[in-house]
Amino acid sequence: MFQPGTSLTFDNAKTALSAGLQAIAAGQTEFDFAKVETVDSAAVATMLVWRRTANARALSLSFNNLPGNLRSLISLYDVTELIGTSSARADLPHH
Repeated sequence: MFQPGTSLTFDNAKTALSAGLQAIAAGQTEFDFAKVETVDSAAVATMLVWRRTANARALSLSFNNLPGNLRSLISLYDVTELIGTSSARADLPHH
């Protein structure tokens, strides 16, 4: 299971993208966002690349434990179906 860390923002998106791509190349299909606290639009873009890469490899990628702030961005950009989000974190309020 791949965990992107506590932050997924413009400042670290390139590093997170690369780590996620390596995880996909190694056969990882579950990405756990339980520790992610800080996000911006770069998180959404990164997730879209991960999804596209997994789809190209015919892998079923799941994004689990998404924090509310990331779910809000995904909804704002209207890419929920493209990203194919899974379970939400129960410990965070939803707006």
